[in-house]
Amino acid sequence: MDILKAVLMGFIQGATEFLPVSSSGHLGLIKGLFGMEDASILFDVLLHFATLLAIFAVFFKDIIKLVVEFGLMCRDIFENIITFGKSLSAPGHSEYIHVLSSPYRKFVLLIIISTIPTGIIGVFMKDIVEYTSANLLVTGICLLCTGLILALSDFLADGDKKLKEMNNFDAFAIGTVQGIATLPGLSRSGTTIVAAILCGIDRKFAAKYSFIMSIPAVLGALILELFDIGSESVTGGDVGCYIVGMVIAAVVGFFALKFIMNIVVSRYFKYFAYYCGLIGLVSIIVYFVKR
Repeated sequence: MDILKAVLMGFIQGATEFLPVSSSGHLGLIKGLFGMEDASILFDVLLHFATLLAIFAVFFKDIIKLVVEFGLMCRDIFENIITFGKSLSAPGHSEYIHVLSSPYRKFVLLIIISTIPTGIIGVFMKDIVEYTSANLLVTGICLLCTGLILALSDFLADGDKKLKEMNNFDAFAIGTVQGIATLPGLSRSGTTIVAAILCGIDRKFAAKYSFIMSIPAVLGALILELFDIGSESVTGGDVGCYIVGMVIAAVVGFFALKFIMNIVVSRYFKYFAYYCGLIGLVSIIVYFVKR
């Protein structure tokens, strides 16, 4: 691994993971332009882990509360199961604990519901995604689709739903879109934020939900990718390049995430739409030129 390529890929991953322009599409284009189709799977995993750290840094308080409430929910569910078991042997009035007793517990439930369709679609599309990940024609077409989705989003009416008003169908729909967005060139953040806006969710909360919702999906994908690493050889020089790439991806990702959270309510997605359209056309042109 060359240090300059590590820096470039780290920057691209950090900048495009959260901006609605598709990190997979950009990394695929970079690999195609610089002959890096056989780039290390381990490095890809580490870059995604680095941008995951950026999400933790930006939403640290929310994530801590979600983790704590998830643990308490598991405890309450376990106690309810014990109560149910006791009621079978000693029929009578049994008091069960209300599991969804706080807004953050509802947040946990919604994320779980979103993760279910994402995981199912991700498993079924795994081979398709791997097959098309280095195909610049597919990447280009998906980038054009991302641009179209983003352009249309600025014409959508503002919703007013937040955590309290969100329902299970909203969570399932957004999770389904997240699963489909594993295709290279489809922006996960862009498509899920637009899906949330279509569900009538407040734009600011739509972005927040989109990024926090991605955590279990990204962790699951990283675990699956770890099984594909196999006996991949790593040299001492590679380790240094990987660390540099991770640091750049994490730092750039942090500021990119802060940036998108500040502009998501400003209806500036059309500018990202123009960019996706341009990069999509470049990808398609490069595909036919390299044939």
